[in-house]
Amino acid sequence: MSSEEIRQKFLEFFKSRGHEIVPSSSLIPDDPSVLLTTAGMQQFKKYYTGELDPMKDFGSKNTASIQKCFRTSDIDEVGDESHLTFFEMLGHFSFGDYFKKETIKWTYELLTEVFNIDKNRIRATVFGGDASIPFDKESFDAWSEFLPTEWISKGLRRDNFWGPAGTEGPCGADNEVYVDDMEVATLVFMEYYCAADRTLTPLPRKGVDVGWGFERLAMITQKVPTIFETDLFSPLISLLPADMPVKTKRIFADHARGIAFLISDGVRPSNKEAGYVLRRLIRRIIVQEYLSKGADLIGKVLGRTVDLYKKYYSELNEDAIIEEFNKENGKFQKTLKTGIKELEKIDSIDAATAFKLYESYGLPYEVVKEIGGDKAKKLNRADFDKEFARHREISRAGVERKFGGHGLLLDTGELKAGSPEEINKTTRLHTATHLMNQALHDVLGNEVDQRGSDITPERTRFDFVFSRKMTAEEVKKVEAIVNQEIEEDLPVRMKEMPVEEAVKLGVRKFYKAKYPQVAKVYYVGESEDITRAYSKEFCGGPHVNRTGKIGRFRITKEEAVSAGMRRIRGVVE
Repeated sequence: MSSEEIRQKFLEFFKSRGHEIVPSSSLIPDDPSVLLTTAGMQQFKKYYTGELDPMKDFGSKNTASIQKCFRTSDIDEVGDESHLTFFEMLGHFSFGDYFKKETIKWTYELLTEVFNIDKNRIRATVFGGDASIPFDKESFDAWSEFLPTEWISKGLRRDNFWGPAGTEGPCGADNEVYVDDMEVATLVFMEYYCAADRTLTPLPRKGVDVGWGFERLAMITQKVPTIFETDLFSPLISLLPADMPVKTKRIFADHARGIAFLISDGVRPSNKEAGYVLRRLIRRIIVQEYLSKGADLIGKVLGRTVDLYKKYYSELNEDAIIEEFNKENGKFQKTLKTGIKELEKIDSIDAATAFKLYESYGLPYEVVKEIGGDKAKKLNRADFDKEFARHREISRAGVERKFGGHGLLLDTGELKAGSPEEINKTTRLHTATHLMNQALHDVLGNEVDQRGSDITPERTRFDFVFSRKMTAEEVKKVEAIVNQEIEEDLPVRMKEMPVEEAVKLGVRKFYKAKYPQVAKVYYVGESEDITRAYSKEFCGGPHVNRTGKIGRFRITKEEAVSAGMRRIRGVVE
């Protein structure tokens, strides 16, 4: 069964069962708690919590999608038989309609009747229960209608309880579904909301979140030994030299897909966040091309990736992909040559030295080992991996201390700070962001619409709808307006108002937010009359009490997030 048939049959199956088919969301989520979209349910998170209404937005309580996903944890493992960075997830979701019995029945029908898999190859696991959450008897009984009970295992919480997609969110017990010992689907039954402190409270309505691994399903239905022999990868791998190591071919195929989709969704190589992930992919694949001594292998594989997926993802832009890749390639070639020169100066290379070359110049283990020759004869992969893991733990510990949700004095989801000094800085940035939002409307017009913000002590990040890149003059104009409002040292006031009344007065609201009937409005202006305020928005705070306390505001970057979506980063000084 071709991958195209799998896509078609899956969507038709759920459409015929009352599901609205929803397009994939961007790899850049509007949820600041996650870096990239890692699962199909992320775009539906607020429908589980009741913040958004599925009937209003989709005309149905049930949806299905094929979602592009990216997981950063597996970059260094890519090259074996199973790990990927970019992948697709087939999913179906319910927000307060059907639950466990129907979900399990449909899962079994899909496997046996649609994908023609022998029932003797199917196994399932359910949550066995613990001190705080009971055994999932409902799922066990539902599976028992299709499988012998000895084929249904009871798992521990770490295996059969799905945590939130981010620092907090919907969660619940899950079933894992296996074919020949390979997990192909996870059935998550959303029953709780997990807070940042890990406490669980029942959701107002139960939900279903089912994710199928598309690449694994293709492998099973196409009867090939690994995902890399499926028609999702073989057209890419066939472009590579026959004598190229298998691991290198897999890295090429995986990274080319990831690069193409990240760039097309607006990510650009940088040293931060998603841009850093993209830079790692590009540089890793450049090194592999260097080692294989191949000529323009990457360009060919990127072009073929667009050919394969353009039918399903119209946002793929080959010109932009090649242009951004070539820019980064030009920069990295200089770094690569510099790193090799440094390597040549070293008399003996151990794991610590190899890791420094990797960290400073992007030279991976394979390059150091091969070019190092006799100087690297004592270097082995196990020691390098230990050094890598040690530095990763140090880095991870630093992140946890700063923004891990443990010890934060301020974490509103939008604002994060770990000390009184950081609270002061984020509060100043928060008020500056309100001023910038209004200034963007002043300069660019009402096409502008906020799509999310994320504020740390270092910077504000503001996403908004706009159809083109801002000119340098427009950026300067927005910055100047904000600083003018700051220099006037205007009062910042808060007033609780009925939402409908506030909207009529021009108070700005976030398009996905669900507000109570009476909500807080923060407004900036000399007069107490809100109609005469410069900036007015629904917000929970905190803010400075006068704009003069903000300091000087500066826009550091304006960039694309995805088609029709822009991002501004700014700092206060």
